[in-house]
Amino acid sequence: MKTLALLLAAPLLLAQDGGTLIHSMDDLKLRDPEKGAHSEIVDGKIGKAVKFTFEAEKGYFVATPLRGKPEWDQAAGFSFWVKGDGSKSFGGLEFVWNDDYAVRYDYMFPIDSTEWKKVVVAWRDLIPPMPPPAAKWLDPKTGNAPSKLSSLWFGKWWYWREYPACSFSIDEMRLEPRIELDTNLYLPAGAPLARVQAKLKAGKPIRIVTMGDSLTDTHHWANRTVNWPGLLTKKLQDRKIDVQIVNPAIGGTELRQNLVLMPRWLAEAPEPDLVTVCFGGNDWNSGMRGPMFQETVRETIDRIRRATKGRADVLILTTVPSLEMWKTRDELGEAARAAAKERQSGLADAEKAFHDVPEAQREKLYCRDKVHLDPPGHEILASLVMAAIENGGK
Repeated sequence: MKTLALLLAAPLLLAQDGGTLIHSMDDLKLRDPEKGAHSEIVDGKIGKAVKFTFEAEKGYFVATPLRGKPEWDQAAGFSFWVKGDGSKSFGGLEFVWNDDYAVRYDYMFPIDSTEWKKVVVAWRDLIPPMPPPAAKWLDPKTGNAPSKLSSLWFGKWWYWREYPACSFSIDEMRLEPRIELDTNLYLPAGAPLARVQAKLKAGKPIRIVTMGDSLTDTHHWANRTVNWPGLLTKKLQDRKIDVQIVNPAIGGTELRQNLVLMPRWLAEAPEPDLVTVCFGGNDWNSGMRGPMFQETVRETIDRIRRATKGRADVLILTTVPSLEMWKTRDELGEAARAAAKERQSGLADAEKAFHDVPEAQREKLYCRDKVHLDPPGHEILASLVMAAIENGGK
């Protein structure tokens, strides 16, 4: 059994199937938090492995000493073996980049199998959950270099919100020289929402996923009585449509963070008819600006289509203005419109719809905080989404 010091000092070794071994996990030295999580060495798929156990409380990380090396820039990504606890929960990992704790990369993986399963992670699968200028997508040629990844942690950060008790074991982390990637953009042949429009006209059941922040999250205090997904459901039911809304929205979160969490709703709705995307306020507050938001919205459309093999129509809602930031975030609206046009997705222009409300009536759209919505504001969003379904997202 090799010590960690020898592994870090010696050239990287080839794994049994030809991949470059990052670490066997036989004797990985880890740093547990004071409470909430712990690690231990257990029997692995090959030799020993590391088992991570997390309590049901909040987000915790177990830190490892693993860091990127020059060889990582020559690889397509990495892989590891995971043995879960059989639950519907997910495991998570996070890298810090270039020792800059503002630049992190997150990844979610299933732990529903109690047998060893191989997980392959392309560099593009690691998502930066925060928007500082340095948080570019990982790419050895055009983005941030994987060789500068550092401080690999296992666990979940604050935006996951759900922290059930869970455990999983990790074995045989290695680089992958080649990973076959889906490069299909799945651009629609006709109108952006033609398929969900056809289901509406035919009276067929419709399943909708509503990605969003606190304007969409039905757990938020402002939305518990009236919310736009509920109003949309009523509008569809009035048309005699059997509708199911899968709502993964989380208050306080940003768009990139919800890209990390996509596997959670995909497990419930792997092929929805429509996915709506409504973000911007929290992104702006964290420093997201027009060019990065356009790139992120474009990436979101691509990821939804690829994750659903092109079966889901995508509807982008432009950022809803707050009463006291009526025009401040307009560049986010411009960015969303540009990304939707570029990727031929549906567009519900919430920003324009709110701006069109006469000034004397605007305050009635909002709750007491002048940010979250009262029923008239929720009605605008529900009507916009309904109209987009009716007209095919044109």
